[in-house]
Amino acid sequence: MNFHAPSPESTAAPCPVNSHNEWDPLEEIIAGRLEGSTIPSNHPVVTCNIPGMTARAQAMAAGFRFPKFMVEPAQEELDNFIKVLESLGVTVTRPEPFDHHAKFSTPYWSSRGFCNSCPRDSMLVIGDEILETPMAWPCRYFETHSYRPILKDYFRRGARWTSAPKPQLTDELFDPNFQLPEKGEPIRYILTEFEPVFDAADFFRCGRDIFVTRSNVTNKMGVDWLRRHLGEGYRIHEIKSRCPNPMHIDTTILPLGPGKILINPEYIHPDELPDILKKWDILVAPDPTPIDDRILAITSLCGKWLSMNVLMIDEKRMIVDPHHVNMMRQVEKWGFEPIPVPFLHYAAFGGAYHCATLDVRRRGTLESYF
Repeated sequence: MNFHAPSPESTAAPCPVNSHNEWDPLEEIIAGRLEGSTIPSNHPVVTCNIPGMTARAQAMAAGFRFPKFMVEPAQEELDNFIKVLESLGVTVTRPEPFDHHAKFSTPYWSSRGFCNSCPRDSMLVIGDEILETPMAWPCRYFETHSYRPILKDYFRRGARWTSAPKPQLTDELFDPNFQLPEKGEPIRYILTEFEPVFDAADFFRCGRDIFVTRSNVTNKMGVDWLRRHLGEGYRIHEIKSRCPNPMHIDTTILPLGPGKILINPEYIHPDELPDILKKWDILVAPDPTPIDDRILAITSLCGKWLSMNVLMIDEKRMIVDPHHVNMMRQVEKWGFEPIPVPFLHYAAFGGAYHCATLDVRRRGTLESYF
């Protein structure tokens, strides 16, 4: 009797990193942390993206630790959010606590850190690859080091681990004459094309097609770098946004499933979408429910359209903030099942559910949806 040992492929554990889009059934996710959070150090590329009143407060408190009255309610929300994800069968991975108040420097500049609130910004998952992005905020220069134990673990278990070229972030990257455009003026950006920079949160994935908005943290050179890195197996399409201070795509446009795209009517005109997206059902986000709490308004690093920052558990279920009643009602009309999870205080640290997480593994394969 001949005995044939199983091939290595048949006995190897599945790769821990496998995510091709924003809606396949979610299996594992990285969630952010708030311990050690520090108010971003002053820099034009930071202040140009923060709402006016908050930008003035940030400038006065730059480099100091976030106060407890901001951290504690956001931490309660984050803890509850993680419990909800785990109750839905999702494995939640966390970085270790890190002191972002520590000062660091390069030969060109020095800064303190920020926080681990938004892993969506600093890492991009494409299939079985997890890629560290070259971010433009100096205070985020070493942010992915907080995740290195996780990245090393994924690498040992079969994932591909890449880092884009570390940017210099010298003055040549930033337009010294930059001013935010007034209403009706053409959109302009603080970044030059001195070197490639991009945040992962300026991209969303639809299988072999990836979409991006240029912004004040993502330049053309950064998009070109990613396009060449991914090669002929992927197509990257640029989406035109009317946001006067663009930073991150997930409050502008976000896919909710194959054939369904959610758009911000203030920033996106359907006629200006890439042709392939015009064939999808275009779901127009309702007006955000106003937030009357003055403290939340002053401390938020984000705009009012954070109501769009949902997280898809699968093609039907999504995490939504119950405060945003208009969004809750509208997604139900569209046939989705909203799962209400309070999260308003997290905006002080840069985002909501989509920002606060990085989906590492979704049950699905690489497909073309166009």
